[in-house]
Amino acid sequence: MTWKELRAYCLSLPGAVETFPFEPTVSVFKAANSKMFAVTAESSVPIDITVKCDPDIGEALRTTYQSIVPGYHLNKRHWITITLGGDVADERVRELVLDSYQLVAPKVGK
Repeated sequence: MTWKELRAYCLSLPGAVETFPFEPTVSVFKAANSKMFAVTAESSVPIDITVKCDPDIGEALRTTYQSIVPGYHLNKRHWITITLGGDVADERVRELVLDSYQLVAPKVGK
C-alpha cells in the first residue's frame, strides 16, 4: 500500500478530515467529532501509521506481527504503530484503520 492509497482510504471514511497540527508533513486524520483516529507522514520511509486500538487487541497484535509496535508518541496502551510493507497485509491495515475510526467516530443514535 502506498502513502497515497493509505491517505485516500482514511479520507474515504464518513466525515474524515486531514489536519496538520504538528508539522506540515505529518497528517492527522480526524473523525467528524474532531477526534483523531490515525497519524502518518508521507515522508516516512518505510511508511508508518499510528491508529487507536482496544488495549487487549493491541497487545495481541503486537505479539502476532513484527510490524506492529506500541504507538509512537502516543499512549502505548491505546495506540499502535504499523509499518507498511512488513508482515501486516494491506487489507488488515485497512481493517485496523477502520477499527480506529469506529472507536472515535460520533455514535449515531437509534
